Amino acid sequence: MIERVKVVVVGVGNNTSALVQGIGLYRQSGSLVGIRRPMIDGLGVGDIDIVAAFAMSDEKVGRDLTEAIFMAPNNFPRLNCDLPRAGVPVTKGLVDATEVERVATALAGAEVLLYSAPSGRPKTAQAYAEAAHTAGVAFINTTSDPVARDPHWMDRFEMAGLPLIGDDLASQFGTSVLHNALLRLLEERGLTLVSSYQVNLGGTEDFRNLVDNPNTKKQSKLNALSAADKVEVAPLGYLPHLRSQKVAHLNIEAKGWGETAVSLDVKLKVDDPSGAAGVNIDLVRIAASALRNGHGGHPAQATSLLKSPPGTAI
Repeated sequence: MIERVKVVVVGVGNNTSALVQGIGLYRQSGSLVGIRRPMIDGLGVGDIDIVAAFAMSDEKVGRDLTEAIFMAPNNFPRLNCDLPRAGVPVTKGLVDATEVERVATALAGAEVLLYSAPSGRPKTAQAYAEAAHTAGVAFINTTSDPVARDPHWMDRFEMAGLPLIGDDLASQFGTSVLHNALLRLLEERGLTLVSSYQVNLGGTEDFRNLVDNPNTKKQSKLNALSAADKVEVAPLGYLPHLRSQKVAHLNIEAKGWGETAVSLDVKLKVDDPSGAAGVNIDLVRIAASALRNGHGGHPAQATSLLKSPPGTAI
């Protein structure tokens, strides 16, 4: 039997709630609904154990992980599964870069560090990357803060034989994935793009944070689009009543044969944390497989799951 992957999570928000509950659901049900890749190098979706968790919320620190994921402001719904206590108390996250050694010590025995804290805190993301490097652990950056796009970090992880995956995951079926598919379809069918835009609204804490700290998020979204020079990404909108739902509006204006007009408007509504968990489950297994096989740096099979893989703009 293959050894389960030992994972440490940074951030005990909605995305972690969706991941933890989903692993429990699939273990109990054996269902394959909503799973892109049931197996990755012998690892199934249930072959993951979260062995430590970091958070900044005083209310969550000290609580068992399976209790903390349901605490406010988390609003991801409860899935239909029994979730026994994890025996993993949530630990206080690092306050500044001087605490890297403390975090690195807590990573002992783990294989993957999944950084799922809010975007807009690049120094914090880099401090956790430093801790992962020190501890000899693979690092996954799910935020738009540049880590894997920075050649300095990629070179260090590659030389150490440690996988570095990022930046900013492309949701399982989110705005960027759909938008890019439509733009590519226009190109394949010979239409000429005139203009396009996307508007994203959501009710999670991540949306609230990104409204206040947009920083690199817009560029990351543009990195995911094949015709970014003609696309406008509107500032994110935070609407608390949407809870864990995300609503996106897409518009595409194009011209076909004879310069005749083509106009397309699409509305997408998804559960945002589910979209993240559906990708994180693959990224964790890709990272673990690369680590176990001694492949440092960026695993090529992770590229399609990211908005801003190495080589894209910061």
